[in-house]
Amino acid sequence: MPENVSVMNENNALTPFRVDIPQTDLDDLRDRLAHTRWPIPVPGRDDRTDFSRGIPLAYLKELAEYWRDGFDWRAQEEKLNEHEQFTTVVDGQTFHVVHVRSANPEAIPLVLNHGWPGSFVDYQRLIPLLTDEFHVVVPALPGFGFSTPLSGTGWELARTTEAYAEIMTRLGYQRFAAHGTDVGAGTTGRLAATYPERVIGTHTGVDRLLLGLLGDKFPFPEGLSDDEVAQIEAMRTEHAADRGYLLMQDHRPDTIGAALTDSPVGQLAWIAEKFRTGTSGAYRTPDESVDRDQLLTNVSLYWFTRSGASSAQFYYESEHSGLDLVMGSAVPSGWAVFGTHPLVRRAMDPWNAIGHWSEFAEGGHFPAMEEPKLLADDIRGFFRGIS
Repeated sequence: MPENVSVMNENNALTPFRVDIPQTDLDDLRDRLAHTRWPIPVPGRDDRTDFSRGIPLAYLKELAEYWRDGFDWRAQEEKLNEHEQFTTVVDGQTFHVVHVRSANPEAIPLVLNHGWPGSFVDYQRLIPLLTDEFHVVVPALPGFGFSTPLSGTGWELARTTEAYAEIMTRLGYQRFAAHGTDVGAGTTGRLAATYPERVIGTHTGVDRLLLGLLGDKFPFPEGLSDDEVAQIEAMRTEHAADRGYLLMQDHRPDTIGAALTDSPVGQLAWIAEKFRTGTSGAYRTPDESVDRDQLLTNVSLYWFTRSGASSAQFYYESEHSGLDLVMGSAVPSGWAVFGTHPLVRRAMDPWNAIGHWSEFAEGGHFPAMEEPKLLADDIRGFFRGIS
């Protein structure tokens, strides 16, 4: 066990929490949006669906206008408060947690692990589809949403995983299941590797762009044809073009953090661009991929909590931690691949070691927002198979 386990157990208080953003903050956001200093458009680039250089200005203006005049934060706030929430301090850090108990006496505790640029908002539409079989727990990563402000440096994947395990203990769940995407896939796998006696099984949601990490985060598969190599290289090229945010947050979070904290349109562009979905060489706009109000609820959460800056710190800490990606090999695991590609399993599971493997043509990197029913059905099917 880690040396700080005694610190984690000093105060087990679970403090009830409700989302209640001050009206002055809402007024300030609307005022800032109304006085945005827009870039001068480049002639010949008025296509609102051309994401080749980032989020198109015409589309960003449209989304910002809706955020200012059409989006109802109070209505979304009311929806967020439909679920029980609390904060608890672990190892000196405040964590925000959503806890939705099932009426089913046989329900399995399930921790849902989000990533960036996500939050507990990712799981709004998924939670009601799971509570017939699961007690759902959604902790917010340190520096994300209401798990702010950061208590200090050093909050990376391993320390966060230890905190999540402690949170499940405080809720009375000695055994639990785990699902995650993006960074949440890392906490999910590390929970299983660190606490195999506690984790019933892990379910991971991924998308086809995982192939872009081959040769970097994952080994390049052997025995590929020239055509298959070309397909993977195309994915690597696409991923490389999409790494600007990653390099900035990995190495210069303070620099981008200042801009994200001061400009709501900057925060909007930084997040919304990640929600566009590639389809056969073209793109669906972010609000064609996910619900517009849910997307803006997530962006608003980042804005109101100033977690554009603090969430970027998580990337820096993880990049400089020296930690390797780990999975709990002794724990049953299931994968669901969204917007799949024929080479994903061959690259990521060449020995067919993962017992539950599902592939879907629909969806992408944010399955809980894009395809919540498909994801819920797959989670239920996997855990039914191992319980």
